[in-house]
Amino acid sequence: MGKSSFLRRMEEKNGLAMIVWAGDNIISSLGFTTEENYRAVWSGQSGIRLCDAYRGIPEPFYASQIDRKQLGDRFAALGKRPAGYTPLEQAAILSVAQAADQARTDLSAPDVVFILSTTKGNVHLLDEGERADSPRLYLWHTARLIADYFHNANEPVVVSNACISGACAQIAAMRALASGDYTYAVVIGVDMLSRFIISGFQSLKALAPAPCRPFDAGRQGLNLGEAASTLIYRRAAGEEHPHTVSLVQGAIRNDANHISGPSRTGEGCYLAIRASLEACAADDLAFVCAHGTATAYNDRMEAIALTRAGLNRTPVNSLKGYFGHTLGAAGVLESIISIHALTDETALPTCGFRQGETDYPLHIAERRLRTEKPYCLKILSGFGGCNASLLFKKQKKTDETIVC
Repeated sequence: MGKSSFLRRMEEKNGLAMIVWAGDNIISSLGFTTEENYRAVWSGQSGIRLCDAYRGIPEPFYASQIDRKQLGDRFAALGKRPAGYTPLEQAAILSVAQAADQARTDLSAPDVVFILSTTKGNVHLLDEGERADSPRLYLWHTARLIADYFHNANEPVVVSNACISGACAQIAAMRALASGDYTYAVVIGVDMLSRFIISGFQSLKALAPAPCRPFDAGRQGLNLGEAASTLIYRRAAGEEHPHTVSLVQGAIRNDANHISGPSRTGEGCYLAIRASLEACAADDLAFVCAHGTATAYNDRMEAIALTRAGLNRTPVNSLKGYFGHTLGAAGVLESIISIHALTDETALPTCGFRQGETDYPLHIAERRLRTEKPYCLKILSGFGGCNASLLFKKQKKTDETIVC
């Protein structure tokens, strides 16, 4: 069992600390609260729909989209005019506000740091005639706008590392809290559809002609999705147990395999998993929430990596069949669902899965499975050969539990 050298140094400097869950929120096609989203997934509901004639794109595609009218109405209820903010900014701010209500913390305090995870931010503004040098197109500007909304003067952090951005942002939060410089870290994952994003994935022939089927032998590609998700973490003394879930370990490994294709041996993913499992026995894992994009190469790569790590008998799920691939929001959104599933003692099923491949077979969760094991693992992979893993732990069943 072990921790990263950074975390060990921080523990020696500041004393043993836990990085614990304090609050969260999910805004997606399935709802505007974590409870709505979790219950939709629990009941097997998917938010993926056929999108036709989207902003002049000639080919129809399947994706999940946030209800724009509801988003504008709910944002207006915060007391600000929606017209002054893009849909992406509205969704991010609304998500943070709802998570903060749950965490019951003052986000303007000097011991709070904001960390934004996104891949493309407001890139859709280019379609609307925004100048290429406009500050609103820059990710730092989006992060600053969100922090300013909550009157937080600290310099916000931006993490943009392809599809593992949400995991990288949580690892950055873990390090910021372990350093002792902050008490709270607000991790926001957000991305919205745009012509740029959709046409890019279409050019790669990566989009499925139907709702996606992660890890299924007949999978045909991925679906895109929109989401804004917020996880608020708190640094707590080691003897405190104010919350039910802690972020125990995180790892990033880059095998630099290809600009868009994953390693055929699963090397980076395997190394990230192995690093996280230094803090947990494989037999103590309730489930693994995989990246599971439903592309031919990604799912096979993860199957190889999980098999190499000895996790081929551990329940595995993918949440992409419910939300689509939400890019920079995926790591945050899927971590929140996994945290609630862990406390609910449930391994959630993989929407769209019917029959697995014969090579490197995994224990894909086809239905809800009960489990009392204390850990879960979240893994992600992205363009450029980047890979990440996050290990979460719940407290004993007799301790306080999260009610969804």
